[in-house]
Amino acid sequence: MLHLLATFFVYMRVIFLYFLVFVDITVSAQVSLDLVPFVDVSPERFVYDDDLLSKSFHAGRRDALRKLMPENSVAVFFAAPVRNRSNDVNFEYHQDPNFFYLSGLQEPHSMLLIFKEEVEYTGDSINEIIFIQPRDSAKELWTGRRLGEEGVQRILGFEKVLLNETFSSFNIDFNSFDKLYYTLPMEDVRDNPVYRGDLYSLVMHFKQKAASVLNPENQLILQEMMAKLRQVKTTDELTLMINAIDFTCNAQRELMKALKPGMNEYEAEALIEYVFMKNGSEYPGFPSILGGGENSCILHYVSNRRELNEGDLLVCDIGAEYHNYTADVTRTLPVSGKFTVEQKQIYNIVLEAQQAGIIVSREGNKFWEPGNEAKRVIAQGLLELEIITDLSQVKQYFMHGTSHYLGLDVHDVGLFAPLERGNVITVEPGIYIPEGSPCDPKWWNIGVRIEDDVLITEGVPEVLSSCVPKTITVIETLMKEPSTITR
Repeated sequence: MLHLLATFFVYMRVIFLYFLVFVDITVSAQVSLDLVPFVDVSPERFVYDDDLLSKSFHAGRRDALRKLMPENSVAVFFAAPVRNRSNDVNFEYHQDPNFFYLSGLQEPHSMLLIFKEEVEYTGDSINEIIFIQPRDSAKELWTGRRLGEEGVQRILGFEKVLLNETFSSFNIDFNSFDKLYYTLPMEDVRDNPVYRGDLYSLVMHFKQKAASVLNPENQLILQEMMAKLRQVKTTDELTLMINAIDFTCNAQRELMKALKPGMNEYEAEALIEYVFMKNGSEYPGFPSILGGGENSCILHYVSNRRELNEGDLLVCDIGAEYHNYTADVTRTLPVSGKFTVEQKQIYNIVLEAQQAGIIVSREGNKFWEPGNEAKRVIAQGLLELEIITDLSQVKQYFMHGTSHYLGLDVHDVGLFAPLERGNVITVEPGIYIPEGSPCDPKWWNIGVRIEDDVLITEGVPEVLSSCVPKTITVIETLMKEPSTITR
């Protein structure tokens, strides 16, 4: 009897799956026939944000790249791959930063060619071509609207827009250029055998067409060109970055008011990311770091599962992303609302080190100078507390640099050359004393990091994240205020 029941359920499951497939095929066919007007709707109707970077911004960035390129050269860029999470579920799509910077396009399976000078194509003189995925009623019903050729022309300002599936037959002789610069997707480019315009096919046909002139050195040169451009932020970029930083500061302030013993790290993470999205952030710029107690001594701790207890410190390293630009602001908070004596001593050393680093974040100074200043202060402070016995031992408790560029990536590209006006960098010293360290146990499990986002100007550096407090007195005062979110 059991055997018969098992056989019955197997047959029913097969019939059910057949029904699903049949319905899916039927509906897909019906969609492709009945939803033709879907692709005729103006794509401008579905651009919901009114503060996106303009098409003139992206065109200006392409012109800026051309100025760096030598005569008779071409640069080739690819969109980011669609990343698979598991089985048939993908991660939310995030565009390659260089591709977005130059085009504004947020769609996959795309390719951009930028020519130094105008070239002839089918009787027209052009200096750029973008290959994009076509409009498709059925697919857009499932995964969202696409701009299509007309949308990319009108919204993003490209004159020559071709469908990605035409690149295989596109007539271009890469040998005719003195220099071919190119980027290639890093990894996880999967082949869709029924889609001849996917990223896999674009890359494959590019390699075939350019096989005799591909030179990895030119990849590095193009990376340097893009780093030179992206490390100096325009006014339009700074506007978006300041929004992202403000959202992040709001989240830090709300956490200060809501934090209390008995919360879990994931509750702190949930509050932070709720504030991000409530303000308009699309998502975090990186996995939120909420490390309490012993986890405060792990630099990039992202599990966020521990309960927060009286006497713990919580390192909150977070950044909202807004229209592709991210913030990165860190504060260290006492879970109980009050720092202990030992915590105050360590905290104030880190704060003094950060202030020393910010002071030297000035135009013309070496990129590493803020870090050197911060390390000097921390080494002296740890020596005076007898946590170390020699200045050279500082790296045991402060093992990272203080600064990185910030922008389209949290660890944004740059040349690490002397600081120049328009750079946005972080200054983030820290001290981490895990349990078992060779010092008095009263210091164990104290981890402190303080991080701000700093704009390099002609004069005094501008701390863009000054909207969230970092002195002990002000933090403790704010933590006494009621939270409007968790009450």
